[in-house]
Amino acid sequence: MGRYSIDEFVETTGQRDLGEGMFELERDRLLEVNLDGRVWTKKGSMVAYLGDVKFTREGVMEHGLGKMVKKAVTGEGMSLTKVEGIGKVYLADEGKKISIINLDDQSIYVNGNDLLAFEDSIQWDIKMLRKVTGIMAGGLFNVKLEGTGMIAITTYYDPLALKVTPDQPVFTDPNATVAWSGSLNPDMKTDISLKTLVGRGSGESLQMAFRGEGFVVIQPYEEVYFQAGQ
Repeated sequence: MGRYSIDEFVETTGQRDLGEGMFELERDRLLEVNLDGRVWTKKGSMVAYLGDVKFTREGVMEHGLGKMVKKAVTGEGMSLTKVEGIGKVYLADEGKKISIINLDDQSIYVNGNDLLAFEDSIQWDIKMLRKVTGIMAGGLFNVKLEGTGMIAITTYYDPLALKVTPDQPVFTDPNATVAWSGSLNPDMKTDISLKTLVGRGSGESLQMAFRGEGFVVIQPYEEVYFQAGQ
């Protein structure tokens, strides 16, 4: 990369059809959606589109959360946009790295902030981790995705998947936890000695405990987006 004529720049950086289906990684931080129908995307993630495309914000707070939780949550926890039509839509999220995962009659939980898009064939529901509401401002939102189809998740830098087995539980920082297999139901664990030792914010002493059989995806970055009230 470096110095180009305009024609060279457009040729070098131009869009390419890879023939990979509805979701294609146009760059590792830019997702191309070959739209013919409907997909769901993170609110505010569209950076460009062409064709006949309609965007509708979805009130996800009506989708699977109890009334008391709805009242307690501001609209910032999780928002999706329904994208319908025929064309190409380009999605990005603050330059985060994008991974496309093909679900084949499988399920996965994704942190609400790290879910970029998913195909309409995927069933989805907003979940909230047990015992978290009182600990963190706004709680910790997750989306359970299941079925067959493509999903796109985002991470700061490269993601790492850790295997969870019955004899090897995994403990993670909630701020660095991106996704985990649908078979796992994490508990929250507080560690007072860790808080004292590290001497950082209250989220630092809180850990997610994954036990059973499956995987958990982490990123080398702490997103402190749900503790705004602290």
